[in-house]
Amino acid sequence: MKKTAIITGASKGIGAATAILFAQKGYNVVLNYNSSYESASLLARSLSQNGFSVTPIKANVANRLEAELLIKEALYKYGSVDIIVNNAGVAFEGLITETDEVDFDRIIDINLKGTFNCCKAAAQVMINQKSGKIINVSSMWGQVGASCEVAYSASKAGVIGLTKALAKELAPSGITVNSVAPGIIETSMNSNLTIEELTDFVDTVPLGRMGTAEEVAQAIYFLASEQADYITGQVIGVNGGYVI
Repeated sequence: MKKTAIITGASKGIGAATAILFAQKGYNVVLNYNSSYESASLLARSLSQNGFSVTPIKANVANRLEAELLIKEALYKYGSVDIIVNNAGVAFEGLITETDEVDFDRIIDINLKGTFNCCKAAAQVMINQKSGKIINVSSMWGQVGASCEVAYSASKAGVIGLTKALAKELAPSGITVNSVAPGIIETSMNSNLTIEELTDFVDTVPLGRMGTAEEVAQAIYFLASEQADYITGQVIGVNGGYVI
C-alpha cells in the first residue's frame, strides 16, 4: 500500500519541490494550497499527467476547522496519513516600530498556529496508526533571529519549540517530529530583496551561494524516510553553513 504525504503550502517554492519529490518517490501526495489556485492546479495536473498520484486540496491552515478538514479529506481519499510536511508560511520584513498588531497576528497565525493546527489534526490519525512522520519547516532565523524580521523570527522559533516538545509527546506512539530550517533559498519569498541585497547576503554564506528548493526538499524527504526512523526532535539546517 502506497504511503500518503500531505504537503502544506505546496503550490510553489519549497512546498512544490517537496511535492514533486514525494510524488516521484511513489507517495500519494496531497498538495495543499490556500490562495494560489492556479499554481497548485497546474502542478497537480502536470504530476497527474505523468502518472503520479496527486490530489490538490484548498485549506487555510491558520483556520482550525479547515486544517482538520484537510487531514480528513486526505484520510478519506487515501486511507492513511503517513507524512505531513508543514511548509505553509509567509514572510514579513520591517522594524518592530513599523510592525503593527495585524501584521504580527497574521504571521503567527499562518506560520505557527497553522503548523500547530495541522500537527494536532495529523497526530490524531497517526496515534491511531501507531506510526507517522511530521516535518515542520522553520527557518535559520528561527534559530538565530533576523534584524527587522522580529515577527517572522518569533514565529519560526515557535515552530522549533513546538517540534521539540511534540517529538517527546508523540515518541511513545511511534511518531517522529523533526524540523528543517532553510537559509536563504531561491524562492519567491525572497523576491522583496534587491540584487545588491542578495549579493551582499550570499557573500556571508560559507558555501558562497543561495540554496535551492530542491535541496531543502531532499532534507525533508530524508527525515520522512526509514533512514531517519531513529531521529526525532531535531532541527536540520539547510543554510550553506551560515548557521553552524
